[in-house]
Amino acid sequence: MNTRVFLVSLSALAALGLSPWIGSDMPQESADFILWQLRIPRVLVGALVGAVLGIVGAAYQTIFANPLATPSTVGTSAGAVLGALVAVVLLDGGVVAGVPVLALAAFLGALAVTFVVALVASSGRASTSDVLLAGIAITLAASAMASGLQFQADMSATFQAVRWSLGHLGQIGFEGVWTLLPFALITLGVILAQTRALDAMVAGESLASTQGVDVVRVRTLVLGVGALGVGATVAICGPIAFVGLIVPHLVRLWLTGRRRILLPMSALVGAAMLVLCDALARVLLVGRELPVGVLTAALGAPLLLWLVVRNGRR
Repeated sequence: MNTRVFLVSLSALAALGLSPWIGSDMPQESADFILWQLRIPRVLVGALVGAVLGIVGAAYQTIFANPLATPSTVGTSAGAVLGALVAVVLLDGGVVAGVPVLALAAFLGALAVTFVVALVASSGRASTSDVLLAGIAITLAASAMASGLQFQADMSATFQAVRWSLGHLGQIGFEGVWTLLPFALITLGVILAQTRALDAMVAGESLASTQGVDVVRVRTLVLGVGALGVGATVAICGPIAFVGLIVPHLVRLWLTGRRRILLPMSALVGAAMLVLCDALARVLLVGRELPVGVLTAALGAPLLLWLVVRNGRR
């Protein structure tokens, strides 16, 4: 087990280190600018986003006892897209106090939607399935409102919102790195601090309670900090699908489901996966660049189907 963890960790770190060099040849006169001002901050942002999505996905799958649970399940992504559409359709985008309205609205939308689900989780009367159903219901409602706004928007606003909603890492720069870093560190730190409690919850909420775990507090805390981290990533680069769903499954397949390994390795593998997908998105089409969210969805959907078929044969 230790050997496999070491090899996977080494491979992930190697992918992160090599990613800035993947792409078209850099002209000598602008090589430093392209490398240090464009590619390296892009890789850093991708690593932070992938790490947050990976670890939050693993934590959500644990507290919901559902292998299909993701940040999207509790409405985080849907709330962010709704907020973004409000910004471009009703507020015409722009900048307020140095903060882009689109990013701010996406962040607030993600937090607002997940806060409602967190209130349900903290009531003490809701079961895990109740919380999951509440998240799905709010996701559907937010998606319906987003579709209604998009129908009312003009072509320019609709194009801007749709392009943002595909997910991208380009042209974010070091400013995006420093903006995202504190949210990512808080999310990673708090979830890792709950490793023992999450391990106990694998056997069921009732058994975890007998071991001294405050299930309602842990569930609410993980939901809240997950919304904080995922909301920040969506605000910076738009919603990116399948990373939070697929990565924990891959770590369980390659290594183990024990949370003391699953959680940190989901963060590391998520970072490497998203950075590699972004590098592939840069070079897949000559002279053009795919949004990384499109590529993660295209790769994640068949991988998820394969995992479902594989588990069904066991």
